This record gives sequence, C-alpha cells and structure tokens, in this order.
Amino acid sequence: MRIIAGLGNPGSKYENNRHNVGFMAADAIARRHSFSPWTKKFQALISSGMLGAEKVLLIKPQTFMNLSGQSVGEAMRFYKVDISDLIVLYDELDLSPGKVRIKTGGGHGGHNGIKSIDAHCGKDYRRVRIGIGHPGVKEMVTNHVLGDFAKADRDWLDPLLDAFGDHAELLAKGDDAGFMNKAALSVQGKSAAPAKEAPKPKAQSHIRQARGSQPQVKVPETGPMAAMLKKLFGKG
Repeated sequence: MRIIAGLGNPGSKYENNRHNVGFMAADAIARRHSFSPWTKKFQALISSGMLGAEKVLLIKPQTFMNLSGQSVGEAMRFYKVDISDLIVLYDELDLSPGKVRIKTGGGHGGHNGIKSIDAHCGKDYRRVRIGIGHPGVKEMVTNHVLGDFAKADRDWLDPLLDAFGDHAELLAKGDDAGFMNKAALSVQGKSAAPAKEAPKPKAQSHIRQARGSQPQVKVPETGPMAAMLKKLFGKG
C-alpha cells in the first residue's frame, strides 16, 4: 500500500492558494480514478482506490500546513506503511511555475509542511515538488504563497493537474522519470502567446514615396490654362 499526501491548508479561504496545489493534485487523482468519497480520519480527509496494481490512500491533512506530519504520521502507523511508500505532493517556490521535480529524501527548503513530515515520519520519502515560481523579492514570498493562483496561471495549472490525474499510476509504481516527462509535456506551449505585430506596409520605391507625399493639384476645366492643357495632351 502507498500513501499519497497532498499538502495544503483547510477551508475555503485557502482553497485556491498556491500553497494548496498539493490538495489540488490529490483531488485530481481522486476524480480521475474514481476513488472513494473523501471521509474524515487521522485529522485529515482521506480517499482510497487503486492506481494500476497499487492500493493507494490519498490524504489531505486538515491540521493546517505546519502540523501536516501529525496527520500523515498517524495514517502511516495505522496502516503500517513504510517511509519508502509515502509520496508527498507540495508547492515549491524555487521551481518555475508548472515544473515538477521528484526526489527521495533531502531537506525541507523552508517548507513548513515538509519540515513537519520530516519530524514525525522521517525523511526518506518521495517528494513531488510542484513549481509555483518565486515573486523575486523575499518580502513578497508570504503574500505570493498564500495568494490565489492568477487567472493566467490556469493556462498551465489545469493541464498539469490533468497530468496528475492521467498519469498517477506512474507515481504509484515508482516511475518518477516517466511521470516528470508526462508533466512537462502537459504544460509545454501553455504560456500566453505573444501579441501579433501589425502588418508592415508594403515597401515602395523612393519615386513612389515622393509622388505619394506630394499634394494633388486640381486641374482647371475652363479658361486659358485648360485650353493649353487640352492642346498639349491632345484632349478635346
């Protein structure tokens, strides 16, 4: 059995926050593979089902991010799940938006949810880091992380969440490289297209340009000048 934990904060206030992308990915898996309805247990919402040949428990801790490890650790002890069978989905500031990287073990990188899981469960679990981008200024990090995804973000976020649903079986069987490839393909070319330039006017010769810039002279229809022009050009 594997446990896939998506991290986030509970409640509608945080529902669309960048910090809750782990919850969103877990929801996408549950929908796509017709997992059981979400129920409350282990201070969390849980849902179970099959991914290929693997029995999987999805868990969304409801303890708030900083205490995620309490919930995940409780579920692991109940089902006697080894640390190597734990997969955690969470947001990563230091990855470009939409980029996914998977590794086993490592540091928490300042992520309080991961810090809590490290403390309660151990460190040698698989970490699925989902890039949300960095605002560029340290003072803006909190507002960025706890801010909602922008409307433009849906261009890459929706296809990426679909990839979590469609290819979760690769995660369950440990094909990390295969999953990362599918995730990358899902968001390729999803950034906003550059604005089209206005068509340039057709090039003209210098003579045509000069003629075009000269004012039009109105030719008289009567009088001495008109008679002379008619005689000159043979009009009459």
